Amino acid sequence: MAEEVILTKEGKEELEKRLEFLKVVKRAEITERIKTAREFGDLSENAEYDAAKNEQAMIEGEIIEIENKLKYAVIIKESKKGLVSLGSKVDFVDDDTNEEFTYEIVGTTEADVELGRISNESPIGNALLGRKAGDTVKVTVPAGITSITVKKVY
Repeated sequence: MAEEVILTKEGKEELEKRLEFLKVVKRAEITERIKTAREFGDLSENAEYDAAKNEQAMIEGEIIEIENKLKYAVIIKESKKGLVSLGSKVDFVDDDTNEEFTYEIVGTTEADVELGRISNESPIGNALLGRKAGDTVKVTVPAGITSITVKKVY
């Protein structure tokens, strides 16, 4: 059996939209590009045809990947109030630098630090799971061991 793919409801919807776009829009575009490239003649020396076929392969690969993620998707349930769990937003402070952070804890598929989402499998995300406001935890990060304190869970 394949591994579960943990998603928020919104993350699942985004994947479904992307899948629909790839199947309806991108497939039609690439089919047209291949058809046009074939008209240029000899396929063995046709760079446009080769490029279009390569793009088609990438699109089909992405479609398969998204379909598999959706097939094994597990939607994050409502989190327990006050405890950090999947789907929780957490305010915490790095005790060593006094720098404050706010992140949502999500599955690896949706993790994107720039969007304020960290994976439950990342060192910090994993260390925060099950914690509550006021808890302090030591975390091993690439720079060494740091201490973080949970300020708020919502």
